[in-house]
Amino acid sequence: MPESGNRRIMAFDFGTRRIGVASGQELLGTGRPLAMLPARDGVPDWDQIGSLLEEWKPDRVLVGLPLNMDDTENDMCARARKFGKRLHGRFHVEVEMVDERLTSFEARGDVMAAGGSRDFGRDGIDDRAAVLILETWFHQQGPRSA
Repeated sequence: MPESGNRRIMAFDFGTRRIGVASGQELLGTGRPLAMLPARDGVPDWDQIGSLLEEWKPDRVLVGLPLNMDDTENDMCARARKFGKRLHGRFHVEVEMVDERLTSFEARGDVMAAGGSRDFGRDGIDDRAAVLILETWFHQQGPRSA
């Protein structure tokens, strides 16, 4: 694994209908959207995820954890954790859960500000939320060396 600061990171915004995916490099501290994968009751096409992991070869995978505002967990937290465990089990990648409170709300605001429609399913909310999860994690890691 590359030294800290130069790792490739992939983030997933888990949802029951769509899963947003983003990628970034720790050195830059920014992410970019990669995909919005369809899911059926939270179950993705694992072959699509495998293809993304093979193409991008992340050193670490992040999964958003949708905690309640009072820090308690809800049913979606359990489902997101299960998704993270399956990622680890199927693909043997290092998975870390990241607090994603308000990322979908912020992503929706970003899309609307850029002139997107209210039909959020087609305007990149989920992959933008994955970018925000990734950038939140980068920010939590502290300052990067230039």
